[in-house]
Order: sequence, then C-alpha cells, then structure tokens
Amino acid sequence: MSAQAHQVAGVQVSSASLPEFVALHPRLFVLTGASCSTDSGIPDYRDASGGWKRPQPVTYQAFVGDAATRQRYWARSLVGWRRFGRAQPNATHHALARLERQGKLALLLTQNVDRLHQAAGSENVVDLHGRLDQVRCLVCERRLARTDFQSELLRLNPAWADLDAADAPDGDADLDGRDFSRFNVPPCPHCAGMLKPDVVFFGENVPRERVDAGMQALHDADAMLVVGSSLMVYSGYRFAHAAARAGKPIAAVNMGHTRADPLLSLKIEQPCAQALAFI
Repeated sequence: MSAQAHQVAGVQVSSASLPEFVALHPRLFVLTGASCSTDSGIPDYRDASGGWKRPQPVTYQAFVGDAATRQRYWARSLVGWRRFGRAQPNATHHALARLERQGKLALLLTQNVDRLHQAAGSENVVDLHGRLDQVRCLVCERRLARTDFQSELLRLNPAWADLDAADAPDGDADLDGRDFSRFNVPPCPHCAGMLKPDVVFFGENVPRERVDAGMQALHDADAMLVVGSSLMVYSGYRFAHAAARAGKPIAAVNMGHTRADPLLSLKIEQPCAQALAFI
C-alpha cells in the first residue's frame, strides 16, 4: 500500500489531506502510541499487521503472583532503563506540542509511558497507561522516582551493573538465558511492600479517572487524530469506537493495520514525523 494513498471506507485519500483535516477540526482529541517514540530509540511492540513482534509483556497477575517473574522483570529493567531513561523527544513529540500551543488540541491521550510528550512541552496530557519514571508500592501506594530505585537495584546487584543487551519496548532489555534467581529486588522503603512500575500491565485495569478524562475531552472535541498506534489494545480502541458512535471523524497516522481501520475517515501510512511535519 502506498505511503501517499490509502483506500479507507471506499474513499481514496492522500497525505495532502492531513493538513486539511487538522484545519477543518480545530479541537482535536489526539491519541498516541508506541510508534511516536521509535525515533527516540524506544522499540515498539507490533508489526505492520498488528501482531506481536516478540513475546507478550508480563501480566499483572504473573508479576504480583510469582517472585521469579519479578526478579526477571527488574533485572531486565535495570539494564533497559539506562537507555530508556535518557531518551529524548523527537520531531513527532515536538509537532504535537506545537499543535497544543496553537490551541488546536483538546487533549493528548497517550498510551506511551515514556513521558516524552511532556518533555517536548505538551501540558494537556493524560498518561493512559501510567509512567515508567515512577515506581509504586502496592501496599502503601507511595511513589518513588525510578532513578532512585535504579540506584538501589544497582547497590543490591552490582554484578549486573556492566551488563548490556538489546533494547526491548518500555525500558525492557533482552536478557533471556541468564539466571535471575539471585537477583535482589528491594521492597518499599516505607512499608516493605511490593514495588511495581507505575504503569498499567496487561491484565490490569486502566484507572477510571483516566478513562473518564479521555471521554470528556473526546466529547468536547470535534475530531479524533490517532498517531502511531495500531489500537489493538482495547484501552485505546475504545476511544475510536466512542468517536465513531458520536459521529466524530477519525484520522490515523500509522504504518500498517489498525483495529479501527473500518472507522476511519482518513488514514496516512507514513512515519509519524513525516506526516506531521506540516504542523
């Protein structure tokens, strides 16, 4: 399928239509996904057909129910965080920040946990799936800075300090084949409870207030723009479904299939930064 044209709902549309779409709909509800951050060096999860590129991420149930799973997760995170924590916003993040400064954005709802939209200057942002720069205690609910937790992981596991591995999505690293049984996972420094990244795992519910904030902004918007998401996960797809039910036009910038393809009035199959360069 050409990057310049795509057949959507029987209508031939081209990349030249995206500036027109933005101009015609001055209050956009924007939803972003992993492909927004690939130019920042953070791998995404899915291929062009919407399938997984690697084994599915750890589930909430496995993380809280199995100590060995937690050891494996935090060992991989210790290595992966070194580059993830230094990632910088790219042209896509900056374009969407400009859109907000121009007063054309009702809300930016992101499925990403990297906080790169905020680093680029976006202010009206809801982190639908949480934020990886914080660690949350599942007992006392206190938050810790991920950088502080990284220091504690390194203090308790000095032999892991110099390991390197290929990056995986969301601060993970490919360390398969290693023995994680002696990896020390620190407890909450306040109550000794279990610590978990402050993100929504598979099998865990998105907090209701984030969904409600997104739905209210969608109600107030006059169109929806999806950037860099296949919408394969229901937590994001529900907003496209709600927009379609409300009769609001939906445009998507994504390389390949999205779950919402039948609902789209405009689809641009180009890299995100290229498609948004006009902003």
